[in-house]
Amino acid sequence: MRPILTPLAQSLPSTVPFTGPEALQRRTDVPFLARVGANESGFGPSPKVIEAIAAAAGEVWMYGDPEIHDLKAALAAHLDIPSANLAVGEGIDGLHGLIARLITEPGDVAVTSLGAYPTFNYHVTGFGGRIVAVPYSGHHEDLGALVAAARRERAKVIYLSNPDNPMGTWWRATEIERFIADIPEETLILLDEAYCETAPAGTLPELDIARPNLIRTRTFSKAYGLAGMRVGYAIGEAGFIKAFDKVRNHFGVTRLSQAAAVAALADQAWLAQVVAKVAAGGERLHAIAAENGLASVPSATNFVAIDCGGDGDHAMRVLKALEARGVFVRKPMAPGLDRHIRISVGRPEELDVVARQLPLALRDAAQ
Repeated sequence: MRPILTPLAQSLPSTVPFTGPEALQRRTDVPFLARVGANESGFGPSPKVIEAIAAAAGEVWMYGDPEIHDLKAALAAHLDIPSANLAVGEGIDGLHGLIARLITEPGDVAVTSLGAYPTFNYHVTGFGGRIVAVPYSGHHEDLGALVAAARRERAKVIYLSNPDNPMGTWWRATEIERFIADIPEETLILLDEAYCETAPAGTLPELDIARPNLIRTRTFSKAYGLAGMRVGYAIGEAGFIKAFDKVRNHFGVTRLSQAAAVAALADQAWLAQVVAKVAAGGERLHAIAAENGLASVPSATNFVAIDCGGDGDHAMRVLKALEARGVFVRKPMAPGLDRHIRISVGRPEELDVVARQLPLALRDAAQ
């Protein structure tokens, strides 16, 4: 029989890029006492968001506005840019899939960092592109090496996250601006700013909506506490943004998600409270690491990378020991980064669990 799948689809592995805590609980029957692995906001959304969802719940028989008008208008006012420079999609992951679909042909090269957020790679590969990965320099993505790879490979797209996932580090705006200026005009710069709300002052460059080869992606999944609603947005030059309408799922951002995001954006006081709690929780995670004789990486995100003091196998044993004790965390997998585990800033009671269980997990991993 003729295969139903295309040759490309047949060649791809059937994998889920992230193993969710739900799947881990199903496998082990161990309930998680601290869900601090997926960089969600355990502080939850604004109470005004919950009110907006409740008010809109009876309207779920209707499709969401396919033009996403109200949310785009609210974002445009918040950012002081025209709505024509905004695209909204099903989280950053959904937007990255659309970007890959718009620009990737079989054999095209995408440059990224070895160990960086993997979902864009997943999409590029799914459209026949080729990934060229540049190792980190210490705990940072190597801007100079990324530029060199983009020029050498004549890359179609280059991916950079600032602040960074999975290490939590960041570059100052001046360094990002220099990086953007050094990239050839024929290469699309995909700047992932998922953690922009927790970034220190001076991290984010001014918005440039005229540059045709720059697209920036942001999300409501982190500081706004809407990971389960799947809402992200892209900022870019109007012509490129318009192209999203060629390929996007026009009913992909649900009616409830649109209402939730509008309400979240309107409650900046709640956002400020969450950002303050994240900063305090991050300091506590640094202290917990130090109490256990471990080094931690300064972070501009809602998670902290902790060096477990050995190699990648040792860090994996620590991660598994934490899982067995009801603590869900994740870790980088690339060489040089894999000696770390990554712990999200959770609620105080979750960090209490981490403080109790980490020394025991370290003991278990050493046996």
